[in-house]
Amino acid sequence: MILEDQTDILNSGIEIVAQPPGKKLQNISLLSGGEKALTAIAILFAILKRKPTAFCVLDEIETSLDEGNLDNLGQFIKEFSKDTQFIVVTHRRNTMQVSDVLYGIVMEEKGVSNLVSVRLEDRAS
Repeated sequence: MILEDQTDILNSGIEIVAQPPGKKLQNISLLSGGEKALTAIAILFAILKRKPTAFCVLDEIETSLDEGNLDNLGQFIKEFSKDTQFIVVTHRRNTMQVSDVLYGIVMEEKGVSNLVSVRLEDRAS
């Protein structure tokens, strides 16, 4: 992250440059959707590592990630959930699998929505 105007740090914009594996260092605007998402997620978790917060809302941040990176994101969420409660809005199964509780809306009858919740427990086999 680079300040665009170092003489006025309070009003300066921030330029984000990243170097995904196998690529050269470049501005975030030149990255693919998945690379942009990974860069943003890496920055978020770096901030949370430095200064944990009580809770964090993640709204479909993983839509452009592949399966391998979804698994990595799930591991980070599990690891960081010791200090931070995550509220994750998602449609991706891999992300839901790391949850403790799932909430969803179902429409069993046309025009009637119901809230459904499921508490997932770790079971030793």
